Amino acid sequence: MVRVAAVLAVLAVLALYYAFSESLPALPEWGDVAFLALGLMPLTLSLILAALPLRRSPSRELTVAAVAFVLLALVLEASDLDIAANFVKLAAVASVAWWFLGFFEALSWVLLVAVLIIPVDSFSVARGPTKEIVENQPQVFDALSIAFPLPGQHSSAQLGLPDFLFFSLFLGAADRFGLRVGWTWLTMALSFGVTLTLAVAFDVAGLPALPLLSAAFILTNADLIWRAYRERA
Repeated sequence: MVRVAAVLAVLAVLALYYAFSESLPALPEWGDVAFLALGLMPLTLSLILAALPLRRSPSRELTVAAVAFVLLALVLEASDLDIAANFVKLAAVASVAWWFLGFFEALSWVLLVAVLIIPVDSFSVARGPTKEIVENQPQVFDALSIAFPLPGQHSSAQLGLPDFLFFSLFLGAADRFGLRVGWTWLTMALSFGVTLTLAVAFDVAGLPALPLLSAAFILTNADLIWRAYRERA
């Protein structure tokens, strides 16, 4: 009950912020960066941490939940209920990630994914499909991302759904394979803020978020990953 109450409280705070963000005082550029990196993004990602016990649900239940959340997100998007859709999309990708995690038989599989997505995401954002969607199909990117409104402005920062999918996957893996769940959540949440900071500092439209996310997961648990490898060798 305490966990449910915490989730509801966070959802209430976020819903109020999303509803009234444009009425708040505007911040300077680096104030926006600090607010997103240290406040709004971690608070949103705390919902995934709070829901983490659900990743132990049977595969069938996770499948039903994922399908239901995806369909609900589509309905909310079509109805222009963007605030509700934002959080339903988060629930959908977390459900998909934890369902997918059920097929991973060893920690080494997760580590392989963490390494492989670094060049894949970097290429996709620099020259691949992500770049094409962001530049030429912004409406598609809006549907496939989660928005973080800036206070006092009619604009927002956005992270793609794959970023949240892998965040949920790695956090679930930390829980399943006995890694540092709390520290993994913290470093991965802050990795998104570091990516945002670098994008603003170098004045680029967007940077791939998965390389630093993967690095945060691996470095936070490097000794435990190595120990698990030694035990299996």
